[in-house]
Amino acid sequence: MTDDAYSTRGYGATPVGFGEKPGLVVVDFQTGFTDPSFPMGGAPLVERAVENTARLMRAAKAAGAPIIACVVAFDGPKAAPRWKIPPVHELLAGSAGTALDPRIAAEDPDVVLAKTAPSIFFGTAAGAILTRERVDTVIVTGCITSGCVRASIIDAFSLGFRVQVPEDCVGDQDIVAHEQNLKDVGRRYADITTADAMIAAIETWRQSNSR
Repeated sequence: MTDDAYSTRGYGATPVGFGEKPGLVVVDFQTGFTDPSFPMGGAPLVERAVENTARLMRAAKAAGAPIIACVVAFDGPKAAPRWKIPPVHELLAGSAGTALDPRIAAEDPDVVLAKTAPSIFFGTAAGAILTRERVDTVIVTGCITSGCVRASIIDAFSLGFRVQVPEDCVGDQDIVAHEQNLKDVGRRYADITTADAMIAAIETWRQSNSR
């Protein structure tokens, strides 16, 4: 019934599509969210997303598409917004929880940014870098789907980028929150796709540029 209420009013009727040049953003795949030894780490959906994002990064790197990763890291306690999640406040710059997950670090992102707010674009150079690289299509990966990923999707949309979100490259603590948030941003701001579809699209783009 809910889907009908939106679709009958035109939500999600027009796909965003894949544009002239892709760029990949990797949101918060840091040990504090991926390593089960940390309070927020070890969620199965996040683990799946890290593995698929590593594959996608390899394809983007081979094609020459820019890759920007970010981590949450605060210079000190007063640099943190009023997060309602106590373990987030432990992510001080240089601490173990702010290191990129080794699988993501191994793929050698072009840029690694530190952020304090949810979105990769808020208070960082991410938008300017992608614009300088003539990117018009941003592929959003990372965690957490209902938090920093969603915020990054909305900011990418607001900055005028085409937004693609491979469902199996983003992860959440909870499957319901993951699915509901993807369904909602898919109605409004982004195309919801898969890692395999994005790898294929990147390869098509690579081939078109090599002629």
